[in-house]
Amino acid sequence: KAIWDTDNKDEFDAKWNIVVTKAGLIDHPWLSSMFDLRESWVPAYARQFFAAAMSSIQRAEGSHGFFKQYISRRNSLIDFIIRFERALSHQRQKELVADHIDAFEVAQCILPMPMNKQMATLYTRTLFQKFEQELIQSTTCFLELKTEDASKVVFNVSERKNWETRVAEVVYVKDSNHASCSCKRFEFVGIICKHILALFRRDQIEYMPDKYILKRWKKTAKSGLVSDANGNEIKDSADPGLLIKRSTMSRLASDVVEDALMSEEGCELLSETLKSFQVKLKLLKDGPSNNEVGGFSSQTQYMKDHKRVRCKGRSKGVTGAKEKAMKRGIRHCRECGHIGHDRRQCPALNTP
Repeated sequence: KAIWDTDNKDEFDAKWNIVVTKAGLIDHPWLSSMFDLRESWVPAYARQFFAAAMSSIQRAEGSHGFFKQYISRRNSLIDFIIRFERALSHQRQKELVADHIDAFEVAQCILPMPMNKQMATLYTRTLFQKFEQELIQSTTCFLELKTEDASKVVFNVSERKNWETRVAEVVYVKDSNHASCSCKRFEFVGIICKHILALFRRDQIEYMPDKYILKRWKKTAKSGLVSDANGNEIKDSADPGLLIKRSTMSRLASDVVEDALMSEEGCELLSETLKSFQVKLKLLKDGPSNNEVGGFSSQTQYMKDHKRVRCKGRSKGVTGAKEKAMKRGIRHCRECGHIGHDRRQCPALNTP
């Protein structure tokens, strides 16, 4: 608590003395050496430097905690690479979803104040929630005029927290219209603190001045010119829709590969399928030949007769009249009962 819950140097030194006195460790050599090096590791001594409220240890622990969800020490090298790529793919997917929410949705405001509505449209969802908490806590702060002269005004801003009263000092410079606080939250985190917000509320400032709004926390932080190490402009030609498709297909491919690695049959099946799919994609990529325009060939094409193909078995050929007569058999007359003629040629009917 003495390390992380202090806003200035004097407050840390006072809490440190209370802790070591109660524990009887005032003359402890290691603690004494650490106290002498407090400017190197105590956040209260580095709050004048912007760090987005993160220390180097927190950044490392955050990365470790994120990758532990996907990677373990029992993974092989190939499995590690696949899971590592999958973790990055999931992280990119979450970022795209968050960007989509920030672009098309506006956060609901708890306090119906113009400044709160203003920041809801400018800040990302995560940063707006942090700002709104500061704005809510500013309503419980009390201002007391400490000193005033021709150039600046100094206020003591007190608040009740955890059954103790904490006081911060806010300095307002008249010429530059700039307010700074002893807690150094704006310098360290990049978000205006509740103590300065209490001063704005007292002076009836309804909208946040632009100089207190950092671009890195805005929804449009990724827009604008981006330069490399040499100062050259980096142009972004990527389509947002294409990025979403790429992220979705990359995640699907990662899941398929992970499932295929469970068995040799799955690896062989996936390998054969990918090779076949790669050939089809190449044919699709090549498209029609160069001599075709608009789906039609520029040269005249002639339709040729199909080649004659001999059927299986012996051909029956053409049946002659003699063969047809032989197949019909001997004629039999139904009138007289004799053979050799039929009813049309019967002598009995033709006799006058």
